[in-house]
Amino acid sequence: MNFEKENGRIFVRDGEKLLAEITYTVKGDVADIDHTFVDESLRGMGVASKLVEMAVEDIKSKGLNIVASCTYANKWLSKNNMI
Repeated sequence: MNFEKENGRIFVRDGEKLLAEITYTVKGDVADIDHTFVDESLRGMGVASKLVEMAVEDIKSKGLNIVASCTYANKWLSKNNMI
């Protein structure tokens, strides 16, 4: 699976079709993971978990603190003792 990165966004697409994405916004020294999406065709394959993991790595590499207004990301962070 080919993950692409843009500032505050990690995503997967097939041509023009968006298959999965996670986004975060930065305010000061805090990054808020605010959105996670996975197309039905990829659900149950661990893609959302991988997206959160990659976002956390990206955010930490910038020295930022992490919060999550996205419910999936919030649960993932809690489960993995990240918050």
